[in-house]
Amino acid sequence: MRALITGGAGFVGSHLSELLLEQGHEVFILDNLSTGSIANIAHLKAHPAFHYTIDSVDNEPLLAELVDQGDVVFHLAAAVGVKLIVEQPVHTIETNVRGTEVVLKHANKKKKLVLIASTSEVYGKNGAVPFTEEADLVLGPTTKHRWAYACSKAIDEFLALAYWKEKKLPVVIARLFNTVGPRQTGQYGMVIPTFVQQALAGRPITVYGDGTQTRSFTYVGDVVAALAKLAVEPRAVGRVFNIGNPHEITIRELAERVKALTGSSSPIVTIPYEQAYEAGFEDMPRRVPDTTRLRELIGFEPTVQLDEILERVIEYFQKR
Repeated sequence: MRALITGGAGFVGSHLSELLLEQGHEVFILDNLSTGSIANIAHLKAHPAFHYTIDSVDNEPLLAELVDQGDVVFHLAAAVGVKLIVEQPVHTIETNVRGTEVVLKHANKKKKLVLIASTSEVYGKNGAVPFTEEADLVLGPTTKHRWAYACSKAIDEFLALAYWKEKKLPVVIARLFNTVGPRQTGQYGMVIPTFVQQALAGRPITVYGDGTQTRSFTYVGDVVAALAKLAVEPRAVGRVFNIGNPHEITIRELAERVKALTGSSSPIVTIPYEQAYEAGFEDMPRRVPDTTRLRELIGFEPTVQLDEILERVIEYFQKR
């Protein structure tokens, strides 16, 4: 197939590009490099089936042309990372909602399949873990900018599913849980690359909050493999899928594991949320996926567990 990946020079997008090329597909990417990096795709530029354009989805004539050339759109372009979201809430909302709107509009002209990358953030403060795809979305007040990202991605989902219901545009929603691996940057608040870089440099490993909050980490290779399978599975159309690893760990335990695997002498220090982000910051206490739906449809099982993920990320930063 011919696949367009918006945000294709990002962490997940570059790994998805690699996989699709390995599978024999032709790949077109569109990225404005606001959070992506040309270094992520440098090794792909010579591939005859790889094409990249440095521009934004806001360039509608260009987007329309790229959508028209392809069979499927993987819409990954979005504002990412808690730090960026808190610091730039206007950018977050406009980027996420407007970008999805124009992708769906142009894909609808010729009914091109669109796979929307959403996020586990949409579950918000729902305490009923593991999260199933039909669980309630429990967000905080509009005065807490932290929830702008979750809200904007929920709007993306509503809009995509509305296009399916009303206009019969084939769409698939993938809610990604914490996705990690080589090439991910800690610049926007991603916890594992941040911890690894701090540990390797001998700097304090900074745990935000009290460290009892839990997360479930999924290797990027497992995530993009699931995305590729969903794109060619007709039974996925019009549905929402969690993509994640049900194994849960506290952030404090994660810091200790990173310290041990790197052999670091770094101290582990806790920083109040108010100091790390902003006054009144709220966090999700737990984030655990129920992946039953994905497993039943495509046989999904995570193949890389946390210690191996950490070892690969550590090796990546040591080489750099």
